[in-house]
Amino acid sequence: MWYYEKRLEYPINITTSNAKLAQFIASQYGGPDGEISASMRYLSQRFSMKDRKVAGLLTDIGTEELAHLEMVSTIIHQLTKGLSMEEIEKSGLGPYYIDHTVGVWPQAAGGIPFNACEFQVKGDPVTDLHEDLAAEQKARSTYDNILRVVNNTPEVADPIRFLRAREVVHFQRFGEALRNVQEGLDAKNFYAFSPGFDAPVTCPPNAK
Repeated sequence: MWYYEKRLEYPINITTSNAKLAQFIASQYGGPDGEISASMRYLSQRFSMKDRKVAGLLTDIGTEELAHLEMVSTIIHQLTKGLSMEEIEKSGLGPYYIDHTVGVWPQAAGGIPFNACEFQVKGDPVTDLHEDLAAEQKARSTYDNILRVVNNTPEVADPIRFLRAREVVHFQRFGEALRNVQEGLDAKNFYAFSPGFDAPVTCPPNAK
């Protein structure tokens, strides 16, 4: 069960609309490394994670990613609020406007709609945590790219910097979780079976 607190994790108050920036930032809403993928990835992986501490971590981070989804959608909404038709046409937002007006809809910056195939759940703790580490780095890289574009717009850049910083923290937490999972396995054979499904295999004394 979740409890919703009616405030953003980081305050957002954008006073100047900018359709072009909204299109760029949309990738962190519904793009391949965006917050929808992140939240669904972690909240789905937690069910097959036998280590309950790591399952709790996936729940915590997956929940925070929902808060980040809310932040990104707020940024997009404020950047597109009050746009004139001339601004929409000049910015290249026209095709999006035809389908969604200026509603917030999940797609990448290139216009590709969100697809659940953009994240994975394998049911193997080692595999899933490696996926999570890579996901956080890819999200951090995307926020880096966005910051290069919005760096001269503090009211947009500040919340983006906050989101980027949280990706770094999540990467660190998943690294710790992976070490904890691996320490509970036979270091010689944890790649030989799925610790989330198979029974552990004891290596022969002279196995290399």
